Amino acid sequence: MTSDAASALPDPTAEVVDLCRDLLRIDTTNTGDNDTSVGERRAAEYVAEKLAEVGVESVLHESAPGRANVVARIPGTDPSRGALLVHGHLDVVPADADEWSVGPFSGELRDGYLWGRGAIDMKDFDAMVLAVVRHWQRTGVRPPRDIVLAYTADEEAGSDYGARFLVDNHRGLFDGCTEAIGEVGGFSYSVNDNQRLYLIETAEKGIDWLRLHAKGRPGHGSMMHDDNAVTALAEAVARIGRHRFPVVVTDTVRAFLTEVSDLLGIELDPDDPETAIAKLGPIANIIGATIRNTANPTRLSAGYKDNVIPGRATATIDCRSLPGQSELLERQLRELVGPDIAIEYVQRQPALETTFDGDLVEAMSAALRAEDPGARPVPYMLSGGTDAKAFSQLGIRCFGFAPLRLPADLNFSALFHGIDERVPVDGLQFGVRVLDRFLRTC
Repeated sequence: MTSDAASALPDPTAEVVDLCRDLLRIDTTNTGDNDTSVGERRAAEYVAEKLAEVGVESVLHESAPGRANVVARIPGTDPSRGALLVHGHLDVVPADADEWSVGPFSGELRDGYLWGRGAIDMKDFDAMVLAVVRHWQRTGVRPPRDIVLAYTADEEAGSDYGARFLVDNHRGLFDGCTEAIGEVGGFSYSVNDNQRLYLIETAEKGIDWLRLHAKGRPGHGSMMHDDNAVTALAEAVARIGRHRFPVVVTDTVRAFLTEVSDLLGIELDPDDPETAIAKLGPIANIIGATIRNTANPTRLSAGYKDNVIPGRATATIDCRSLPGQSELLERQLRELVGPDIAIEYVQRQPALETTFDGDLVEAMSAALRAEDPGARPVPYMLSGGTDAKAFSQLGIRCFGFAPLRLPADLNFSALFHGIDERVPVDGLQFGVRVLDRFLRTC
């Protein structure tokens, strides 16, 4: 290709904005209920169309009507090497338009940001990968190893109709994959004007979503009643909600805190990591949740009439366990709720942890430093969970690496599932450049 022809091609750092805006304008709300979740097939078809435009064949698999996933493979130059899985989900959590400054599915450009539900969780990364692949196809670039692209449904509700469905029913699509990158990693935290930490996810907490069930004697609301299911449940929920589990510092968190303490000149007391974490500003919420098991009540359900004491009451608890702590967390919860409250697991997916080393980590770090000389990559643990839990069942070593250079004053963690979710346009473009370098060399 001549230089004139190459210069006439779309710039991937410009195209990523259009791709991300298109995806944000597709409402892919995942309510956790097939009857009310929307848009995943439409988004999957959009991705497949954009790949097909540049000659990339993909397959679309529906796990249920409308719950669609797209997978494609980009051949590398060395078929003897293990393939790299690059995965992103297309669904988003619900958004109440009355709470937002812009329409949550408007894809509005304002003040240097692209706004919309999914802007950072995670249609930004979906668009970055599309932009890089489309640029490669137009310019004849081939990666050094096979790249498998997976755009999934249902990540926000446990992945049953997305990554877990693919792993259980179409695992051949991932033959040869040895490593993977996905969401919530590679984002910056500004130390000062010249230095930024880039947090690469090497671990994530387990998902232990459960329901508590209390039983009691039904009766009239006007009577004295000492066997009330609502009362028993409320007391159990309050004990869980107010409880603070013991601090446990894992290898990943210790490595992160050591790096941060050195860079910021903070004294790290191994017996009191919370003091150091409190000095981290906006990312303290993410890191603070990774030094202990957590359990947060999220839903309550009981009764059918104002003057009737119900015989049953139910609560949902969002629990997240540290690596190797899921069974211990269950024992801790049973002690808290007591013998009369039943525990039912809705989702139980393991925590993940890998080491911060190897050629893939070196390639991530080099790509970040090439685009930001002030970059200092560090490992960290994600307090939530991702599709990596499903793909790890195939023996794939998983990382979170969706690179973004963020403004120093942006409270990034508050945007996840938050109001006025948005991504900086220059951060998107930075991500495209980093991914292009990384995927060419990994």
